[in-house]
Amino acid sequence: MTAPGRVAGWWKALDAGLTDLYQGPYRRTFARAQRDEDDLFLMIVLAESLGVPNPASYYTVELLPVMYERLHDWHTRAGMDRSPLEGMSCC
Repeated sequence: MTAPGRVAGWWKALDAGLTDLYQGPYRRTFARAQRDEDDLFLMIVLAESLGVPNPASYYTVELLPVMYERLHDWHTRAGMDRSPLEGMSCC
């Protein structure tokens, strides 16, 4: 490996180490924030199924198949034994 390649590899390793050092204590917080954001997105996509008018339903209808896969995880995290959506049972 040439000298510039070794230096670039060293910088990448340093960057990865510093990223882990910074994110380590906050990893759980970041994961919870990501999960909350995903849950909000799920609620927006499934709003009409939950009885809430959704002005963007024309654009979100394409995302429904993806959201159905995540529905079970969401309703179990929310403390519901069964899916709250009529006609969509995942359990």
